Amino acid sequence: MDSYAPDRSALVPLAYHATVVDYLRRNEPEVWRWASARTGSAEQREELRSMLLRDTYRLDAEAHADVHAALEQAMKRLGIEARATLYQSPGQAMNASLFYVPDEVHIIVQGPLLERLSTEELTAVLGHELAHYLLWSRDDGQFLVVDRILNDALAAPGSSSSHRETYRRYALHTELFADRGGAVAAGAVAPAVSTLVKVQTGINSVDAAAYLRQAEEIESHEAGASAAHTHPETFIRARALALWWEQAENLDSWIETRLHGPLGLERLDLPGQARLQQLTRGFLAHYLAGTPLASDAVQAQLRMLFPDWQDNEPVVGPDAFADDIADESIRDYLNALMMDLALADPDQQEVALLRAGKVARGLGSFDALQNNLRRDAGFSKRDLERYRRQLDAEIRA
Repeated sequence: MDSYAPDRSALVPLAYHATVVDYLRRNEPEVWRWASARTGSAEQREELRSMLLRDTYRLDAEAHADVHAALEQAMKRLGIEARATLYQSPGQAMNASLFYVPDEVHIIVQGPLLERLSTEELTAVLGHELAHYLLWSRDDGQFLVVDRILNDALAAPGSSSSHRETYRRYALHTELFADRGGAVAAGAVAPAVSTLVKVQTGINSVDAAAYLRQAEEIESHEAGASAAHTHPETFIRARALALWWEQAENLDSWIETRLHGPLGLERLDLPGQARLQQLTRGFLAHYLAGTPLASDAVQAQLRMLFPDWQDNEPVVGPDAFADDIADESIRDYLNALMMDLALADPDQQEVALLRAGKVARGLGSFDALQNNLRRDAGFSKRDLERYRRQLDAEIRA
């Protein structure tokens, strides 16, 4: 399991980190500039130090040589040179966290971490927190800027579900990045995995290889994406770390499946909204392709949806909405859009509805389309029977 040992050079942000950076830079340039310009004052730093000294016990190197040796090892392996201070906070639950300050490392441990963890496990925990420091510090702090923007968006009145989902996914990916930092710091994946299990369960002894087998077994029965809010489920974290350590070829698609899942209207993040918009344009172009349905009334309806609609929009067919890419809510949404276009021009309604039926069959959403026909087009049971016969005849022709 530990034949390949990634070093600091392998510790790069995940694809989703870069995706969100790119989205906010392009779509919110003023917000980006404002958040990038924010810097902590000397007074704020002093307030942080005072708060930590007041509410925690500082772990000085002279009295706590073992944990400082682990910290030194982790910082060396991660290539971090900064003044570092460790603190023990009140509380019984095992945990660790980082207070980010540029050029300073402040790590707080909670509960019996120092007593329950081996030296290698403690190094992994400290490496995990140091990886947060690395991520926020690199590339002119752009990943910290994203975190600030999303935090501010959630704190503002009327924050949208897409902001919440983007922040949730960003946090999940950040934890996977930090887990990698823990493994690099420990020089092995096993201490990072056993630490995850110890913190989750409180157990004193963990067989990391056995838990990784357990994680594979869990995954074989649970195909859905993570529902966690800040940290992925432990079995997902353990599997993600092992796959990264082993340089698995399908890691990016695995993470996409386990942290995102198919596109769904109820869980769209900001990049997902942009992706669905492009897919929608392509799908509507597919609906119209090879037909005379783009009348003035239909064109007007299209430009209500997309003011910059072009006659040569790239076509996106039903394959782009398979079950592993989009869920039923997306196909219902596409059905509704086809109905809007089909009913926009009464002069061609019958032909347009037949075209919608053909496309819906390609999508695998024809049964749902029939519900649209009842609700939106007023079809009776007899109308639907006639419609199905006409559609079958046209497909056979």
